[in-house]
Amino acid sequence: MIYHFSLHSVALVAGILLVLTGLPGLLQPDLLQKWAKKLPRSRVAGIVLLTVDLAWSFWLLFTMEMGEFSTFRKPLLIALPIGYFLTIRFVDEFLAVRALGILCLFAAEPLLDAAFLRYETARLVVTTLAYILIVVGLLWVTMPYLLRDQINWSSRSHARWRAVHAAIVLYGAIVLALALTQY
Repeated sequence: MIYHFSLHSVALVAGILLVLTGLPGLLQPDLLQKWAKKLPRSRVAGIVLLTVDLAWSFWLLFTMEMGEFSTFRKPLLIALPIGYFLTIRFVDEFLAVRALGILCLFAAEPLLDAAFLRYETARLVVTTLAYILIVVGLLWVTMPYLLRDQINWSSRSHARWRAVHAAIVLYGAIVLALALTQY
């Protein structure tokens, strides 16, 4: 285990983040649609998200038990910042989407780790969220134009945009309710 979080705390954080992510799109659809359409090609958002990814991966590499691969720790700690700067320099196309995909992949692991060896059926709500993050993260890293297409699809009408964000808020509320009552 890399993370030592309880299912209760992970579900609380995930539920709050889902609700906070979905509410602005539900309450202020016009404002968020403009911002969302600019996000995939935003260099600033890409650098910020990639910096978060670098910090998380650096922390993981620095603190995790690597066993027989511990001799690779120092070269990897050196290679991470080099890769970060090379990525910022040479990956202009959809950097924000790729970095967001990496962040989704990082975020899925604590969810799965907290639900591991838990036997209540309610854990599957958190596990499902983790696998959704994994699939979406892999798709956005390998095919970043999909996020642009997903944003364009969901923003074709206010009803569709609100429905997508209402589903996110509802799922977040379910995760929060389970965190407070079941885990």
